[in-house]
Amino acid sequence: MVQENVAAPGDAPIVRPLPISGFPEWLPEVRVIEQRWLDTIRRIFESYGFCSVETPSVEALDVLMAKGETSQEVYALRRLQADADDDSARLGLHFDLTVPFARYVAAHFNELVFPFKRYQTQRVWRGERPQEGRFREFTQCDIDVINVDRVPLHFDAELPRIVHEVLTTLGVPPWTLNINNRKVLQGFYEGLGVADPLAVIRIVDRMDKIGRAGVGDLLATRAGLAPDQVQACLDLAAIRVASDAEVVERVRELRVKSDLLDEGLDELAAVLADLADLPAGSVVADLSIARGLDYYTGTVYEAKFVDWPDFGSICSGGRYENLAGSFIRRSLPGVGISIGLTRIFAKLLAEGLLTLGPASPADVLVVIPSAARRAAALSTAAQLRGRGLRVETYHQPDKLAKQVRYAVRKGIGHVWFPPFDDGRDHEVKDLTTGDQTTADPTGWTPPSA
Repeated sequence: MVQENVAAPGDAPIVRPLPISGFPEWLPEVRVIEQRWLDTIRRIFESYGFCSVETPSVEALDVLMAKGETSQEVYALRRLQADADDDSARLGLHFDLTVPFARYVAAHFNELVFPFKRYQTQRVWRGERPQEGRFREFTQCDIDVINVDRVPLHFDAELPRIVHEVLTTLGVPPWTLNINNRKVLQGFYEGLGVADPLAVIRIVDRMDKIGRAGVGDLLATRAGLAPDQVQACLDLAAIRVASDAEVVERVRELRVKSDLLDEGLDELAAVLADLADLPAGSVVADLSIARGLDYYTGTVYEAKFVDWPDFGSICSGGRYENLAGSFIRRSLPGVGISIGLTRIFAKLLAEGLLTLGPASPADVLVVIPSAARRAAALSTAAQLRGRGLRVETYHQPDKLAKQVRYAVRKGIGHVWFPPFDDGRDHEVKDLTTGDQTTADPTGWTPPSA
């Protein structure tokens, strides 16, 4: 939404504080749940040995556009006070975390231990029209493995296994992780005699947006494919199975041959076999998955909700052979997958499927009995805080009912009453049960802790 100027009586115009469309912001009781999600994701990533990396929000534009057709999505930076002939606007906000990570690996190549396994949780920015599931600013949670010369194929299975653990632990509603291999697509199209396989991949990648008929039309009109080639491409895209053996059999039935196709099928089958122990339906081979970004060269992933099939992908990624090699004269292949945290979180929030948290992180609110006893209340709060409790002190000596009501509204579970007079005991009230008892600030612990 656009900010609006409003004239205030007897005062200068003020700017209405309207939120900007596509840039989500949460209330405290929502943000606390998002933080818990982030804590869970970080814990699981680290349990597999992935280390944390953070890159700058901005990169050089030539870095951001080193691979793929991404120029229309990038927010470029320019100083408001720049001279008319200033050509320094060579920076842009990163649109994903994979390209900055590749640049990071190249820049620190001599300092890293390979294979380098990193996770990265940051905001990214894309200049596109906001709609359900699409934001101009959002948080991604990425994991990638980069190695010198070769990344073992088992990592292509380990990453979706990690994502499965994350989404299951978070209690995300039913979803399916769809897996394909770009070598299968490219090899198949080459076997058909297609002159520009990458152009066909970009068109097939729009299957979710324009449907089978729309893709078929573009393959004929834009890619110039003959009717039998169009039909073969659509037949390939229709294959969706869970078994490694079945996917190979179904592709072979289309009677297209190429060495690259054979290599891609072997890799796809190996990844599916490695994931066969996961619950049925959680991982399937979907040969319509293409991933339009040019830098993907092997395994590709897209996860989607089962109950909202028209909603966008909630996880995506794949294998890239030479993305980091764009910045350094070394072969540095990698494989990665990204969890679209904001997309998932916003959808569950909109559907009423998130249990909101308290509006305050505090375990205890210490009341102020009177102005004269403010120092004693602060001392009590410091004692409790020193023992690891999260403690808020009320801001002024209001009536006790008002102070307690403040704790209730903020979701603080306990109210602490310091002695109102010399020689009196401390007391604490559990706002969940209503029980109020004497307590010692040097030893008291919340029942729920």
